[in-house]
Amino acid sequence: MKNNIKWLAFLLLFQVANTFAARVDTFLLESKSMHVTISNWVILPDSHAISSKNFPVLYLLHGAFGTHQDWLTKVPTLRTYADAYQMIIVCSDGGDNSWYFDSPVDPQMRYETYISLELVAAIDQQYQTRAVRTSRAITGLSMGGHGAFYLAFRHQKIWGAAGSMSGGLDLRPFPTSWDIPKRLGEYASHSENWEAHTVINMVQMLNGDHLKLTFDCGVDDFFYKVNQQFHQKLLELNIPHDYAERPGAHDWDYWANAIKYQLVFFDGYFRGE
Repeated sequence: MKNNIKWLAFLLLFQVANTFAARVDTFLLESKSMHVTISNWVILPDSHAISSKNFPVLYLLHGAFGTHQDWLTKVPTLRTYADAYQMIIVCSDGGDNSWYFDSPVDPQMRYETYISLELVAAIDQQYQTRAVRTSRAITGLSMGGHGAFYLAFRHQKIWGAAGSMSGGLDLRPFPTSWDIPKRLGEYASHSENWEAHTVINMVQMLNGDHLKLTFDCGVDDFFYKVNQQFHQKLLELNIPHDYAERPGAHDWDYWANAIKYQLVFFDGYFRGE
């Protein structure tokens, strides 16, 4: 009898845990600017289904040659983090190495418009979000780190905080890599596009600490030098920011660790700390 009671208690606890654990929605959105349907994964905290409150939202961008599935597949503890911090995490798809901007040479690549305008509006309409900039943040890894800063710098009325992990924060040292020439044109003939779309040249858009910034990079990463240079440029311009260097390379071991620190930063921001 005692064993039966224990077993029933275990099943009850299991049911309750699964009832209120973070859930993942596949959210399909037709982009009016690109005339394609784009997949997104939305990680909802445990209380989203039972609470009348609204939640802050973190947009989480993948790297080159990735998809919207990368983050949750490689870092399944994101479910736990969504519960722990009571925030919605949106993993969007960045297309075929879009670099998250509206390409000046390919009119079919308009991922700045898609994420900043179409996706944010659709998420706010579909879910219980706190639909103000102070409850909205964006970060990402590698290509997504550059993309997060690019989008946040250009749309500071949408995002109040932004981050980057191992971000390619200056595109110019890599003129033949990761399909960037497909999005900006060859550097030799379209250098003006590269200068205008590389985020290290956009820091003049920042105004003090209006946009809260955090970024980091592993010391064995090929983007380490450009992250150091970005940090120095922000220091020269007296732009407040958090910057960290840690052991690690350009890989998922590093990013699975880095996201934990960034979530603490964003949670503090959302709480007004």
